[in-house]
Amino acid sequence: MFLFVLLCCVGVVHCYGNGLVSSVCGTMTPKHGSNSAQTSAAPFTVTADKTTFKEGDQITVLLKSQSGDQFEGFMLQARQVGSTTSIGTFSVMESNTQLLYCDAAASRAVSHTSDSKKSSVQAKWTAPTSGPLGDIEFRATFVKSAATFWVGVKSSTVAYTGTSAPAAETVQSNPDCGKTKVCFSQPSNCDPTANTGCYFMAVQTSSNQSEMRIEMFGQADGYVAIGFSDDQEMGNDDIYICGKDSSGNLEVQHAISTGKTAPTILSLGNVTDIKTSLMNGNTINCSFTSRNAISMRSRATSTSEYYLMIAAGPSNGQGNIQIHTNKYVSSTKANLQDPSQVVTSAEEFPAIVKAHGCLMLISWMTTGSIGMLIARYLKGVAKDHGCCGKDFWFMAHVSLMALSVTATAIAFILVFSYAQDWSGGAHPVLGCLVMILSLIQPIVAAFRCEPNDERRFVFNWAHSFIALAIKGLAVAAIFTGLALFEEYEEDPWMLKVMGGFVTWEALIYVLQDLNLRAKKKDSEICSFGSMRPETVLLVLYLLGNLAFLIALLVGIGRT
Repeated sequence: MFLFVLLCCVGVVHCYGNGLVSSVCGTMTPKHGSNSAQTSAAPFTVTADKTTFKEGDQITVLLKSQSGDQFEGFMLQARQVGSTTSIGTFSVMESNTQLLYCDAAASRAVSHTSDSKKSSVQAKWTAPTSGPLGDIEFRATFVKSAATFWVGVKSSTVAYTGTSAPAAETVQSNPDCGKTKVCFSQPSNCDPTANTGCYFMAVQTSSNQSEMRIEMFGQADGYVAIGFSDDQEMGNDDIYICGKDSSGNLEVQHAISTGKTAPTILSLGNVTDIKTSLMNGNTINCSFTSRNAISMRSRATSTSEYYLMIAAGPSNGQGNIQIHTNKYVSSTKANLQDPSQVVTSAEEFPAIVKAHGCLMLISWMTTGSIGMLIARYLKGVAKDHGCCGKDFWFMAHVSLMALSVTATAIAFILVFSYAQDWSGGAHPVLGCLVMILSLIQPIVAAFRCEPNDERRFVFNWAHSFIALAIKGLAVAAIFTGLALFEEYEEDPWMLKVMGGFVTWEALIYVLQDLNLRAKKKDSEICSFGSMRPETVLLVLYLLGNLAFLIALLVGIGRT
């Protein structure tokens, strides 16, 4: 049953009939098992209605069959010649198409919404209004069937005829950090001139702090903002926002934070020498000089020490900023008149969040898993031995599951007491389902029939089904939780360790099941002398389980 559920999950992961294929934006290659792209000429073409373009131009792109063949799925992007990154934005022209989020920006690609047969599809592409541009080509993947598809079918080159002046150099290289500028970045000490994935702010102040030269840089679909705060929480903070207006151009705004609601926009005040640059539609780069006093709730402060904040996120069509998707806060207050100090990011995951993760791992990787394994395969071990008229396996099962439910409840309370809000996403939903079912399971067990009752099978099936649901949801919750811990890691090794654990657990279940079937035929899969095979397999499982668990606990402790 466990393997069947895993195989079902694999099937879900690799089905893209709905066209939601953002995970393959870079390669544009469908995940169709072991099938490879065709090397023959594609029976489909990609054509543009213009041969040249400049900033802000719109081009209609047509995907069309040339030989009567039809395609079920497709993916369309625009790329500069020789580049592997999408550029510009699309808008859909037909009801059977949709926009995709690619390369950390919205509307960078177009795909199908269903696997219905298609002979032609149109979409409209809009060129960026700023940033370094060059000749482009449109590329498409066509899927005729799961086994037959063509990748990277190109249009003719569309020549760039706009102004080729380089983007304004608004953020200087960070060797000046620690000398003339106080800098704060995520990752620590990243260089925005060399790493487009860097979130960066720098402040260079005059001796009396009457003037500040501020720089900010980061990737976002709408805005990047920096803030000065007297604590590490959002609220009563002096903020500068560099974001897209309703026309898609960058503008600088001054604001005051009001906590978890949208900040209040203030008059820009005495801000001069504003320079902005938008590269590839999502790399925001701004610098300016401010002679405004740093304020908290419109009240000027005389201190020169503040916590530094960087936030980034989307904005709506009217240019209003939405809730941030990225937020970084300095670990200590920074003295704006002391460039020599090193400003580092605060621990992204507080101890209470790490405790939540560790308790959930222990509950559903170890205690819960062993309790389930004992109930299913070790009822015959130490039979008629126990306490208070209950067999040993039953006492072990109940104790381990009670411990799991208790730890889950504690983990649940810890994280909600920390967040004090609903964070959104799949992980909290999965966690809530695990918590609810974990509380339902012992209630169901408390009202079970006697073992010999004719309706006992109802409880057995219900108990088993709920246990399987909890296990599946808990594993999914752990995967999504680890993904949050490793969101910005280049090599998400904890996810790989968790994958190894699931494989190890599945292997033990298979061996235990084979042994159970053999016992029904009065045989054993192997002999271990006086020790029963199911006991040996349980010990092996426990040793492997602890190895995987310790690795993940260490990983969470280091985040």
